Amino acid sequence: MRLQDKKAIVEELQEKFRQSRIVIVTDYKGLNVEKMNALRRKLREENIEYRVVKNTLLVRAAQDTNVAALEPHFTGPSAIAMSFEDPVAPAKVLTDFAKENEKLEIKVGLLRGKILEMDDIKALSSLPSREVLLSQLLSAMNGVPGGFVRTLAAVPQGLLNALVAIKDQKDQPEAA
Repeated sequence: MRLQDKKAIVEELQEKFRQSRIVIVTDYKGLNVEKMNALRRKLREENIEYRVVKNTLLVRAAQDTNVAALEPHFTGPSAIAMSFEDPVAPAKVLTDFAKENEKLEIKVGLLRGKILEMDDIKALSSLPSREVLLSQLLSAMNGVPGGFVRTLAAVPQGLLNALVAIKDQKDQPEAA
């Protein structure tokens, strides 16, 4: 590979590292081409970029970014998954794929400058997706005003019921 090509890859990766919300480093050693393509397909469906890059280029690209904290983990065959939108999606896809294919090893991740160990990534993968969390938040937000409105509506309804009862009582002839 020419020096110009290497520089272009490093610059591109640096920009992607700066834009990404989560970066997960994996070891793909032992995965055949068919399995690797299946993994890439699943990741692509979730808008996650998965790249196999030489460790020396990863180290250079990580410099001057928050991904520099992952440099000690750029050993052996390394591939990186980067998500620019949903930080939960790559954790879900990679942990599910690793359950089915023991050859894929999730090394470490980085979420907003915080290093994620394997347990953290598994915990992240168990979270609902962004859309589900937003819908849960929206339903909770709708529930509070709805309950407030029902409570406020109950006050005049109770007063109306009391007035109707008094009217009915006055309309009945008095028993002598």
